[in-house]
Amino acid sequence: MAHVVVVGAYGSAGAAVAGELADDPDVELTLIDDGDPGGGLCILRGCMPSKEVLSAAAHRYQARHDDRLDGEAPAVDLSRTVARKDDHTLGWAGHRRESIHDLAEREDVEFVHDTARFVDDHTVRAGGREFDADYVVVATGSTVSVPDLPGIADVDYHTSADLLDATDLPDSALVMGLGYVGLEMVPYLSEAGGTDVTAIEHDDRPLDAVDPAVGEAVLDHYREAFGVTIPTNCREQRVEPTDDGVRLHVEYDDGGTDAFEADRLYLFTGRRPAIDRLGLAHTPLSPGDDWVRDTMQARDADRVFVVGDANGKEPILHVAKEQGFTAAENIRRHDRGDPLTEYDSTTHRVMFAGLGVTPYARVGMTEAEAREAGHDVATATRQASDDGVFEAKDVPTGVGKLVVDRADGTVLGWLGLHYHADVMAKTMQVVVECGIDVRDVPDRAYHPTTPEILDGLVRECADAVEE
Repeated sequence: MAHVVVVGAYGSAGAAVAGELADDPDVELTLIDDGDPGGGLCILRGCMPSKEVLSAAAHRYQARHDDRLDGEAPAVDLSRTVARKDDHTLGWAGHRRESIHDLAEREDVEFVHDTARFVDDHTVRAGGREFDADYVVVATGSTVSVPDLPGIADVDYHTSADLLDATDLPDSALVMGLGYVGLEMVPYLSEAGGTDVTAIEHDDRPLDAVDPAVGEAVLDHYREAFGVTIPTNCREQRVEPTDDGVRLHVEYDDGGTDAFEADRLYLFTGRRPAIDRLGLAHTPLSPGDDWVRDTMQARDADRVFVVGDANGKEPILHVAKEQGFTAAENIRRHDRGDPLTEYDSTTHRVMFAGLGVTPYARVGMTEAEAREAGHDVATATRQASDDGVFEAKDVPTGVGKLVVDRADGTVLGWLGLHYHADVMAKTMQVVVECGIDVRDVPDRAYHPTTPEILDGLVRECADAVEE
């Protein structure tokens, strides 16, 4: 019987491993987590509570932008918003905890509520005991990545976690990080708090590596709809406290400099693996680029598997779960002496930009990735404002794009930044992952529904393939 120790069992990746292995009669399972209340990042501080608070600001945004409605836009009651978020979050977290504790009621499954540390690459200490394992799964999630910026230790800064708990917001704010977290949180600051926001963008536009059309749509929308100041092509040089808040110095790509002041600094600068407390110095493990194989095995220890945010590959909820399933299967395979499988997911991402009113969704390859992979591609791009249905829904903002192989019509990728793009993502996942020929996608509209934007993209690409 193989003994598997899962460190970080409350999180999405760890729970996936535990759920897959708990019923295996050939596995003895020890689940370890020091979470309080426990539940994992996504439930407690990530995608679920953030959508809760964004929804409140989205109601105000839609009321404020509809000229058919009279009167002042209602204020967002931050105390009630946070209270409802906390109530729902504790419920979700409790459900996750109960699922792990229920597993621990089974024979050959034990749960230990403590911090785990490696003694060596197959021994873990927790709860005053040492557990000798055949396999160790590290699923400890991630923590905020604080940039190594001169002066950062001298100023008070806030993170997305702080913002989710805030019952008062500043008059002005500086934001470092306009990636996935920043693009969700910046409109919330503006809409829910009436905050004057300046967000620093390193490139020509946000999401610059994805597609220029999407980045331009984001840039225009955030500046016009939310009044956000977004200096582009510049990088932070240093930060310093002022009598009233904080001052951030930047340098532009052309050598020019500038300084911005605000009441508060927010860091939406991404996340890094939360592995500092694991005692990795007692193991051969050396975290860094490619320290975890696509089999989810650690490069330097075949019996250690690292899943979810902890491996630094792709910190996204559904990816964490799928990596957990892959690790569980590969532990069985390794124990039997069978070849291991690699995790190779089709890109599938959703971000609730524009308070979720204009979400961003992407499935499969971008145009640049498809060309780099050797495809002769045909593409189609449509603005939401080109489709009357978006006008009818009063959200005529955004863009959609389809990428297909010109030779055989296979749909390679899709992205959308517009109303209901998040809902369309599953449909497009089926189209992309099943390798459907764009000419076989039914050209049939159900008017007036927002997926008509897909019909236009499909028709244009199908015509290009036929030509």
